[in-house]
Amino acid sequence: MTDSRTAAAVLNQIAAYLELAGENRFKIKAYQQAARALLALNADDLGALAKRDLHATPGLGPATLAVVHDLIQLGESRYLEELRAATPEGLLEMLRVPGLGPQKIFRIHAGLGIQSVQELEDAAKDGRLAKLPRFGARTAEKVLKSIAFMRETGALVLYPHALAESRPLLALVLQHPDVVRAEVAGSIRRHNEVVQDVDIAAGCSADPAQVAASFTNAPGVKRVTGAGGASVCIHYVDGARLDLHCVVDDELAVALWRATGSASHVEQVTARLAGRGLRLTGDRLVDAKRKRVKVASEEALYRAAGLAFVPPEMREGRGEVEAAARDALPTLVTLADVRGVLHCHSQYSDGKATIAQMASAAADRGWSYLGISDHSEAAFYAGGVSRSALLAQHEEIDALNESQDRVRVLKGIEADILADGRIDYDARVLARFDYVIGSVHSRFAMDGDAMTERVLRAMDDPMLTILGHPTGRLLLNREPYAIDMDAVLQKAAAKGVAVELNADPHRLDIDWRLLQRARELGVRIEIGPDAHSTAGLDYMEIGIGMARKGWLEPGDILNCGSVDSVLAFASARH
Repeated sequence: MTDSRTAAAVLNQIAAYLELAGENRFKIKAYQQAARALLALNADDLGALAKRDLHATPGLGPATLAVVHDLIQLGESRYLEELRAATPEGLLEMLRVPGLGPQKIFRIHAGLGIQSVQELEDAAKDGRLAKLPRFGARTAEKVLKSIAFMRETGALVLYPHALAESRPLLALVLQHPDVVRAEVAGSIRRHNEVVQDVDIAAGCSADPAQVAASFTNAPGVKRVTGAGGASVCIHYVDGARLDLHCVVDDELAVALWRATGSASHVEQVTARLAGRGLRLTGDRLVDAKRKRVKVASEEALYRAAGLAFVPPEMREGRGEVEAAARDALPTLVTLADVRGVLHCHSQYSDGKATIAQMASAAADRGWSYLGISDHSEAAFYAGGVSRSALLAQHEEIDALNESQDRVRVLKGIEADILADGRIDYDARVLARFDYVIGSVHSRFAMDGDAMTERVLRAMDDPMLTILGHPTGRLLLNREPYAIDMDAVLQKAAAKGVAVELNADPHRLDIDWRLLQRARELGVRIEIGPDAHSTAGLDYMEIGIGMARKGWLEPGDILNCGSVDSVLAFASARH
């Protein structure tokens, strides 16, 4: 019997092998799209579906259907086996090393005969990798760092990927006839930037252990931890991991709270409950006489502890319990509070949409202004805008503003902070913009003192409005560059420079853990989608989640204000 998840995993494996073989991207995407289509079917037995139903499924074509039919009839894919036989073992694992693409992997294999991460590490250490054409010592050093980084973070995925993975798993849990209610919990509910697994709490009308057991025996399950209990960890063949917590339905509130975490937050609230003569036994709250206290909701649980309700994003054990005890929690920002966005790219640099398309998409999202901030001239690698092209862009923006009143388009720029701390373009050119975002895009290896001085000097420039993605990190790929962020935040407060919370899920930079300090200092935060397409504007929702983790209120955020307030903030520095 072949289920949807198993078939999707096979198609994704085929796509990975094709990528390693250097096949064209359209063929690769066809297999990836077919995998998503099959996963959406959520079928326990694809063979039980009528042949016409499979053929009519959008996203499945003749080649991918042939793979599915092989799986149904033979229990394996002949095409996958052919690809596997033609590909040296270990090359697929090497794809997980950050910065190594298929072309580099094949050059390494062809030049050195390497076919595993361990062999790659050895070659990087003994100098062989550095001697390959177009590699060198610096590349070898980066490979070593990337291998170490991969091993440290290999079990983690970015928040939006985990969120996407949670949706079919939640749907699967809710389909069970004995599951009354279920919710995603854990680090996804807390909106963490990286996630290890999908946690789901389920309220059941039957024995929770039996309900959990039914999921451990389902098709597509590779292995199970905790089998026989009501809480199980299920590893699927495609790498998905589900931590499922089953309870009787009237215990779901406590179970959801527990499964949401964090461990530190749960420990602190449990201590507050104990101070009021209450304790938790499993997912039940009992009083000093061991009499059960019914808890209908998380709000009721916090009330029992003498606390205000703590939003899930804040439950990190960073002072939120003490604030809840004083009824001093902030009124957290929501996506509805956003009035406009400022960090957006167009076809003038490396964006995929026109200015008009970006403006229309911003208006569709209910925003009243949109800032176009293409890369500056020094960013040649990203199609940086020349001085002459800037004039044409500004004329286009003026014409667009005259032709429609749905959204005000602002003239911005993401100007490179050069190695010596100067902002790309001279003061005369920078004065043409409504606001200036300054970002570091090069020389990441500078030592901490030099990088800090570079950024501090940039903030002395009166034209700088916003410091963009201030630590340069790429989650699960590149660590932040060395920089004294407390010194940066203090300088931003003193100079009236806003600091960006870049909402691109690969960045989420500034780290949410620094936002409380920024708030203490009075630093304004700009949440920027860093959108390179109209779809990229939706990164704002992820950015809002990070802002909520950092305790931010609408008044702390630059682009929760009106367009006039943004322009006034920028001009105040001149």
